[in-house]
Amino acid sequence: MAQTISWNPESYAKNARFVADLGEPLLQLLDPKPLEIILDLGCGDGALTEKIVAAGCIVYGCDSSLAQIQAARRRGINTFVTDGQQLALRPRFDAVFTNAALHWMKHAEKVIEGVATALKSQGRFVGEFGGRGNVETIRQALHASLRKRGIDPWSVDPWYYAAPAEYTEILKRHGFTVDTIELIPRPTKLPGDIRGWLDVFAQPFIKAVTEVSREIFLAEIRNELESVLRQPDGTWIADYVRLRFKAIKNEPGLRS
Repeated sequence: MAQTISWNPESYAKNARFVADLGEPLLQLLDPKPLEIILDLGCGDGALTEKIVAAGCIVYGCDSSLAQIQAARRRGINTFVTDGQQLALRPRFDAVFTNAALHWMKHAEKVIEGVATALKSQGRFVGEFGGRGNVETIRQALHASLRKRGIDPWSVDPWYYAAPAEYTEILKRHGFTVDTIELIPRPTKLPGDIRGWLDVFAQPFIKAVTEVSREIFLAEIRNELESVLRQPDGTWIADYVRLRFKAIKNEPGLRS
């Protein structure tokens, strides 16, 4: 994940618990079986990981954030710190599961290559992450405010939002057969003000601005988004779009 992100488990739980909650349908696609060995790639604080453990699986969680890993360990989950773009695991896993993490890993080829190596033949790669058009309204506002300050937004933008055809092609190149893949628009009610969301997820953009200017920058973003994303009752709706998929690792020597 982006090195300019500092993941705080308490702040994440307060402002982003919906990420794990809305990821629960993905568990049905994973369909975990007792005693299967499963890797949760980008496990965060383990809120969703522990549901796989509850299914009777042998689960390992990995994340690039030590703070999140420590939070997951407090849930009793076996975890280790690693960059998902540098996986170096032997093929022991029946499935690799991932929720809301892959869009923080811009080198998709490296991620999928590592996943393929970690999976047994016919192993499942099941995931969901930000897809093409995810939080586009927020992203455009962030980009415009940085450009106005003479900062190239793409130099700090940490997100990779793939289209289904694009991601399917990468999966196939690395020996997967795609069972299902779909783009799911999911307007999402935030638990509080958009500021809380920005503080958690927009850190690279915020840190690109001088410290003395950050409050002005954030107020500007909030004001621009208010007319679009804030509802009459005061709640905020973020324009989420998710890419959900299930792919199967081919037998050795076979291509999809």
